Amino acid sequence: MSDQSPFTLFETWFAAARAAEPNDPNAMTLATATPGGLPSARIVLLKDWDANGFVFYTNTTSRKGHELAANQNVALLFHWKSSHQQIRIEGRVETVTDDEADIYYNSRARISRLGAWASIQSAPLANRGQLEARLAAFEARYPDEAIPRPPHWSGYRVVPSWFEFWQDMPFRLHDRTTFTRSAAGWAAGKLFP
Repeated sequence: MSDQSPFTLFETWFAAARAAEPNDPNAMTLATATPGGLPSARIVLLKDWDANGFVFYTNTTSRKGHELAANQNVALLFHWKSSHQQIRIEGRVETVTDDEADIYYNSRARISRLGAWASIQSAPLANRGQLEARLAAFEARYPDEAIPRPPHWSGYRVVPSWFEFWQDMPFRLHDRTTFTRSAAGWAAGKLFP
C-alpha cells in the first residue's frame, strides 16, 4: 500500500506521461450526467492542477456546462496508452475564480480567444460557414489583442474525493491503488485487478 498522497503520485505519473505521450498527455475524459441521469462523457484538457483539484476551461452554456450546473458530481479519467497507466478521479466541480479564468483566457492564442466568442458551443450548426462568419464578425469587433473574456466562458475545478491509480501488469494481474478522502485526510487502499 502506498503512503504517498494522491497528488504526489499524480505528479509522478503525469510527469512521466508528459515525457512519453506523443499527443496531449493532459487529455482527460470528463464524465457528467444529464438532468435525467444518463451518463455523458467527452475529452477535455487539463490546464492546471494542485492539491485543491484539477482545472479545465469551457463555455458554461454548453451541454457540459448545463450538466455541471445541474449536478456537480463528476468523474475524470486519464489514460496513457504508452505507459499502460490510467488514473480515475471522482469528485465535485466548483467554478474557478474570475481572476483564474482571466489569466488563463489571456494566455490563449488570439484566434482561440475569438473562438470563445464565436462558438455557441453545443448548439446546432447549419454549416461551417456559419461559424466562420461569426468568427469574422468578432475579429472585426476586436481587431487587436484586447479581447475580453466572454461572460459565458470560465473554468471548473474538480475537487477530488477518490482516486484510483491503475498500472497494467502481466497476465492481467494489474496493480490498483486507491485513495479515499475522509475528515482525517487521504486513506490509501488496494483493489483486486
